Amino acid sequence: MHKGSIRSPLTWAVHLSVLFLVVLWTLPTAGLFISALRDKNQIVASGWWTGLSTSTQNAMYRAPGADKQVEENGTYVISGNVFEGGKGVVMAFGSSSQDPAAYEAGATAELKDGEKLSVAENGDFRISSPKAFEGSRGQRIFYTAGIPPRFTLENYRTVLTAEGIGKSFLNSLTVAVPSTIIPILVAAFAAYALAWMKFPGRAIILAVIVGLLVVPLQMSLIPLLRMYNSVGAFFGVPSKTYLGIWLAHMGFGLPLAIYLLRNYIAGLPREIMESARVDGASDFTIFMKIVLPLSYPALASFAIFQFLWTWNDLLVAMVFLGTGDNELVLTGRLVNLLGSRGGKWEILTASAFITIIVPLLVFFTLQRYLVRGLLAGSVKGG
Repeated sequence: MHKGSIRSPLTWAVHLSVLFLVVLWTLPTAGLFISALRDKNQIVASGWWTGLSTSTQNAMYRAPGADKQVEENGTYVISGNVFEGGKGVVMAFGSSSQDPAAYEAGATAELKDGEKLSVAENGDFRISSPKAFEGSRGQRIFYTAGIPPRFTLENYRTVLTAEGIGKSFLNSLTVAVPSTIIPILVAAFAAYALAWMKFPGRAIILAVIVGLLVVPLQMSLIPLLRMYNSVGAFFGVPSKTYLGIWLAHMGFGLPLAIYLLRNYIAGLPREIMESARVDGASDFTIFMKIVLPLSYPALASFAIFQFLWTWNDLLVAMVFLGTGDNELVLTGRLVNLLGSRGGKWEILTASAFITIIVPLLVFFTLQRYLVRGLLAGSVKGG
């Protein structure tokens, strides 16, 4: 047996640590995916890890009103099924919220005025009375039932068919794509200048850029908006425009972009730059023909992070774009779907998967260019 075929304890520890981290990061995503496909009542009743098992739920069903009663040999009857076409097994039932499990399934409960209520295990109920029922509101039936796992696309259907969801999707694309491309273009030129061009004050500019990395976004929003409004008023430009949010995202993303790209570009082989200068190439030619193709890994990495931030952003979009139906981005629209008090939170999981579709496409697309850039930047040994 070769000595190299025996793995050391350190190697096993590294592998187990990586496996643990992968599982740790995958579990929340798996939980979101399972919850997005579950029935909303089951989401409330039990966790996603019980999605494949029968769950116990306490529920209330209101029987039909007097217009659905049927006379049977002098007795008035209202019947139906508490599951309304669904499946389950009733274990107990009751006629009051104070004692919802007063009777076992199949028993008969005595109600007021001689009325009787019985609920079978399959959910069939029967309310009988010696005199005709009155009123449009039927009897409330409280029951405890075991509900088998039920998966549905109703949560996705609710989100995708919501009014204005298509417009908000286009708004998010209109915001995210230019807000990713513009900072990359500006930062790439600035990073090359700071890395390879000699001019006075270069170190000071780089120090200022590093300092801007620690400025909180929330602290600079209002001053930036006031300054933009003043400039817009001077030139007669509205404040709530796509141009405003593009400039805002560019301003917030440039410090990190310049810092990352400058460090990467400064590490490129000096021999290539000197050879290009000997051949008479200008700085612009060196940047376009040499630096830019070799910088694909750094450009793709920043593009992924910048797109994820601008796509999922809500605060900057609300401040610089607005909250109207025509300006609302996808994240804002999904927040509105949840309701002011989060009453429809069961669609949150479906909304999460809908919002990550585009970022996933961007990630896998740029990952291909990132690998290509790594190969293009490799240098063969002599």
